[in-house]
Amino acid sequence: MTGVSRNILIGGAAGQGLATIGQALGKALVRKGYHLHVTQTYESRIRGGHNTFALRAGTVAADAPVESIDLLLALNASELPLHQPNLAPDAFVVSGEDVPATSPRHLRIPIAELAQGVHENTLFLGVVACLLGLTKEGAASALHHFLGKLDPKVAEANEQALERSYAWTASHKPDFAPLPPPGLPEGSRIMIHGNEAIAMGAMAAGLKLCCFYPMSPGTSIPLTVAGAAERMGIVVEQVEDEIAAVNMAFGAFYAGAPALAATSGGGFSLMAEGVSLAGVAENPLVLAVAMRPGPATGLATRTEQADLDAALYYGHGEFPRAVLAPGSIQECFDLTRRAFELAERYQTPVIILTDQYLADSFRGNEPFAFTPPATPDWKALPDDPAYERYVMTEDGISPRRLPGFGKALVVCDSHEHTPDGHVTEDLPLRARMQAKRMAKLRGMAAEAIPPAFSGPENPDILLLCWGSSSGAVEEAASTLRGQGVKAGVCHFTQLWPLRPESFVPRLRAAKETVMVESNYTGQLAGLLRREAGFSVHRMVTRFDGLPLTSAYILNQLKSR
Repeated sequence: MTGVSRNILIGGAAGQGLATIGQALGKALVRKGYHLHVTQTYESRIRGGHNTFALRAGTVAADAPVESIDLLLALNASELPLHQPNLAPDAFVVSGEDVPATSPRHLRIPIAELAQGVHENTLFLGVVACLLGLTKEGAASALHHFLGKLDPKVAEANEQALERSYAWTASHKPDFAPLPPPGLPEGSRIMIHGNEAIAMGAMAAGLKLCCFYPMSPGTSIPLTVAGAAERMGIVVEQVEDEIAAVNMAFGAFYAGAPALAATSGGGFSLMAEGVSLAGVAENPLVLAVAMRPGPATGLATRTEQADLDAALYYGHGEFPRAVLAPGSIQECFDLTRRAFELAERYQTPVIILTDQYLADSFRGNEPFAFTPPATPDWKALPDDPAYERYVMTEDGISPRRLPGFGKALVVCDSHEHTPDGHVTEDLPLRARMQAKRMAKLRGMAAEAIPPAFSGPENPDILLLCWGSSSGAVEEAASTLRGQGVKAGVCHFTQLWPLRPESFVPRLRAAKETVMVESNYTGQLAGLLRREAGFSVHRMVTRFDGLPLTSAYILNQLKSR
């Protein structure tokens, strides 16, 4: 890997405004043309605790977090000893004067002198912008993005404080090398996190209703939609619970309005019956599930990939579904659009699996290309009074009509039903109707997205992963290749249905396969064993609530 990348970690307590510093700094870096990757960790509390906002920025693309810290902004005295073990040998520390200096590479800010009544986080932004070589105008513009809606006097006072801290830092000539000139054109990228990209993908797919009950880390999906709802003609509804959310989304789709219900963990559990309802009613349904560690409330603000089995099996009975798991900002957008297309085409639930790490991970990304969604013209469809909603078809897909758009009677039922939609206990018919529904899996599997492979075709070691872990796994494989190891990566973004012939030959060509997952049991490894008859040789798992990193993966490989 060539180029320069720095890991800047802002550490402080909830309520100290570290996310404001981080987001403003990230926006300034992306606007300037630097690559950016953000990892946030935060505790489930309003005030206090230890939160971090880590920005990996530079002239080379970075798609995963790292442990080593090049520049630490310690917003209080407890942060320096906490992060001391991860400081790089030439790390630089910035703090207030209340933090004792531990090395010559420690810049202590006279906060009382520079703040003049302004929140001190603005001062830290000015200091770090100067250290990295950003212009004060660029930093001020990014800060204004976040403060511009405040009282103009408050915004002006903060921008003046930023200028004071920037000038103070420049006058002290700290021994910290600024970033080299960026490799991307200024203004060519946007700063966006995973949940924002999912929201934008849903809107690009023709979203008309977004319903939710607040549950981190999924809540920022509907909040993003809410910010654009008036302009986009979308209804956003915060409902009384997740049962209401899934059923409202079901009803919207039944009426022809594409809908999204966003949730996490226990909220997804409450939606299980609604998922099953969509299965038997053959009604489109799209859910975005942002995973976090369980069981129960578990670690409500941390990350994990432990809900794959839930996505595969929630909802009683057997019915077709699709499960997609984006691994990048672009995939968050693209796969969300695809989720709506699949749900509409196959009239069945589609689940988008993300997690806290990807949900909150800001990155620089090219603006998304937009093409209008292919929405059906319901009024133009044939109006047949003898229409049967669940007429038998070879591919399992019955023509869908909407209630109120003509003479056709559109019957929807949660029971087993006849082709015209009425309740039945005709058992031979039940068998035929179930076979019809399950026949959709053949078509869904035929167009399943195959996993992406990188590295040599016949590697000595092949690292398998899914969803958000791709960046860390790719970086680990790159390190191994730099050490002379023939290392490859197999990354899954569609987890169900699978098409084994699209990947099993490549897996069998590897001397050793290692599944890398952020859960305890290796849920994708189990799925591959059951559905493709392939057993991986080794596992690397992480389930402490922190995201996978290249260093973690490599250390686990060495220790086994």
